[in-house]
Amino acid sequence: MLRWTVIFLIIAIIAGIFGFAGIAASAAGIAKVIFFIFLILFVISLFTGKRNVG
Repeated sequence: MLRWTVIFLIIAIIAGIFGFAGIAASAAGIAKVIFFIFLILFVISLFTGKRNVG
């Protein structure tokens, strides 16, 4: 999932360089949403992961 975030971020940067403001804004928005979903799932997995109890 983090890979998709990086891909959309790169698309946003390239589109921004070439002046495609609409494409850059939407790609950056998608990257932001996927990144926050990744963070939420990561925190959940930290708390619900397997634990060795003694």
